[in-house]
Amino acid sequence: MNRIHVVAAVIRDACGRVLIAKRAQDQHQGGLWEFPGGKVEAGEPVPIALARELREELGIQVESSRPLIQVRHDYPDKAVLLDVWEVTSFSGEACGLEGQPLEWIVPKQLPDYEFPAANTPIVKAARLPGSYLITPGDLTVKELLHGLQRALDAGIALVQLRTPPSFDPQYRDLAVDVQGLCAGRAQLMLKGPLEWLGDFPAAGWHLTSQQLRRYAANGRPFPPDRWLAASCHNAEELALAAQMGVDFVTLSPVQPTESHPGAPVLGWDMAEALIRNFNHPVYLLGGVGPEDQTSAWDAGAQGVAGIRAFWPTIS
Repeated sequence: MNRIHVVAAVIRDACGRVLIAKRAQDQHQGGLWEFPGGKVEAGEPVPIALARELREELGIQVESSRPLIQVRHDYPDKAVLLDVWEVTSFSGEACGLEGQPLEWIVPKQLPDYEFPAANTPIVKAARLPGSYLITPGDLTVKELLHGLQRALDAGIALVQLRTPPSFDPQYRDLAVDVQGLCAGRAQLMLKGPLEWLGDFPAAGWHLTSQQLRRYAANGRPFPPDRWLAASCHNAEELALAAQMGVDFVTLSPVQPTESHPGAPVLGWDMAEALIRNFNHPVYLLGGVGPEDQTSAWDAGAQGVAGIRAFWPTIS
């Protein structure tokens, strides 16, 4: 079955709302909502196809865009490659030139709408930021809370509360304070034994690779309205993450790090190859920082994750 190459756009307005369109009843997956776009013509560069489709469908001119995620999906009757780009700047007023209903919605509303199955990873990617902060593990409680406050003030929207080498019960007490800081400002991801899940219903959970190997066969430990992530380092662990139904992963190490000198690294080419076969958002981790954001996007990643690279300096 030939795979149809389709470009789709996550279009954001000045308020951060996302534009979605409703498919006509006589179309494939008719009646469902979608991200605007259309078929890429043979030999047509994807950015050109993106601009053409949005001009023809919506009457807007793309001014700024970047890769967001690629999704390969097989329906019973067709196979598609969704080449998804984020459009952050455009001119003109979007309107349904083909008669399609449009809605501007805040990202957190996306799960409330019914999309084709192939769009599920796009819904996740559209709700996630480009940076993932992992808190340092060598700070006092006071230093950690002060630094986290500064990071939130700087706009960090996704935070993992890093655990000590062994799951210390004091981590649970710290998690309560961190959850309070992040409430309404950032999505908090916790780590630890799955027995703790019920204690923090508002938090997402980030599994270690060891937990992934142990629990993947059991599927998701909670419903899809709660974020689930995992740490991955190779194709086998990415396959386990997909089997478990995670929402996103970290993939590491991309480059050498000060904390693990001489350790094997993936490199950018291998990271890109692994991402290409994984239909979920990926944050690249290890030897990367904010200055590598564009390279991560070009490799197909959601963005970059980091500890010290994103931790605010003390002034």
